[in-house]
Amino acid sequence: MIWIFLPAYNEEDSLPVLLPRLDATLRSHQVEYRLVVVDDGSLDCTGEILAEFASRLPLEVITHPINRGLGETERDGFEYISQRCAPTDVLVRLEGDDTHDPEYLLHLVQKLESGYDVVNTSRFQPGGGQKGVDLYRAFISQMANWFMMFIFRIPGVRDYSCGYRAYRAKVIQDALHIYGDNFIQLRGLGFTSTLEIIVKLHLIGCRFAEVPFVLRYDLKNSPSKMVGSITMLGYFTMALLFHWPWGGWLRQYRGLRQLYRQDPAAAIERFRLGNVRRHTVSRIGF
Repeated sequence: MIWIFLPAYNEEDSLPVLLPRLDATLRSHQVEYRLVVVDDGSLDCTGEILAEFASRLPLEVITHPINRGLGETERDGFEYISQRCAPTDVLVRLEGDDTHDPEYLLHLVQKLESGYDVVNTSRFQPGGGQKGVDLYRAFISQMANWFMMFIFRIPGVRDYSCGYRAYRAKVIQDALHIYGDNFIQLRGLGFTSTLEIIVKLHLIGCRFAEVPFVLRYDLKNSPSKMVGSITMLGYFTMALLFHWPWGGWLRQYRGLRQLYRQDPAAAIERFRLGNVRRHTVSRIGF
């Protein structure tokens, strides 16, 4: 089973195009799927459109009464799916703005089945690229990715900021048990969650790969929701949290990668209990 997760905010123009394309692509390849859309407090007709499609597609809708941002939306979507999927299922996350061609979904799943835990779409692999992105935005995106490659150094990853990815459901379920509510910790800092997810999965030892991908920004029918300054602040904050010498993520989760590869159940128990203790201490004010 493939679970497809779409975050959506004010996508009344994009969803009537994307959802039929997605359904036609998967049905043409006889793929069994479930679609989960988190409507993040849309103010347009997104909710009504999703309700109409839910009557004829295998679609489930989670609705935020107010806009909470991408971090909260991704947290809710991943938690919802992980509670309902089997460990052997696949979870694919793509945008709801029609900039991610559904055909790549099949390439992602095929690559995942060759032995990886996470497969990323990449504009920076040979054959990849982007259309409809102005030179300034393309330059900033490239600089940000170089910064992330230098700071986080995840083997197999060149495109750190594209959220179009396929995951083995088991690694998402395990990550949520290990990190708890801190799986997506920087939820209020723009699109930082897209990066934080793969950084946290890297810390547990996931194996990454990429497929070339062309971002179709020229097909986008809605305004960009990303506030670049807030997202960049999130990237710098995450770099600090990752390398902080007095209790940063590298120190906090030391030994997790090796233990998880040897015995996932033991890793979950050891680090889950550690997260429970840290969360309890923070709540009582120490």
